[in-house]
Amino acid sequence: MRPPAEAGRRDIIVTDSNDSLEKLEEKLRRLLELFQQTQGEKRALRDELEKLKADFKERAKHADNLEGELQALRRERDDVRTRVEKILQQIDILTRAEAGG
Repeated sequence: MRPPAEAGRRDIIVTDSNDSLEKLEEKLRRLLELFQQTQGEKRALRDELEKLKADFKERAKHADNLEGELQALRRERDDVRTRVEKILQQIDILTRAEAGG
């Protein structure tokens, strides 16, 4: 038969091993939860990124349309300016003719 002190040490070692195993299991559970949470966040971020890319693409398309519209308006403005200048020149010619004649 073994001395009682040796049996007590064995109980302590077994208890320590069980405690260590339980702590390890708890750490693994927490790690798994953290991993699952991180995976969920990663999916959410990917979804958000895809939405942002689609929004950016739509805004870029809209910006291109606005740029084309702006160029058309500038051309139209230049045409109107040219017409007004021609009309002003004709008025000036007519005004001179009346004043001279």
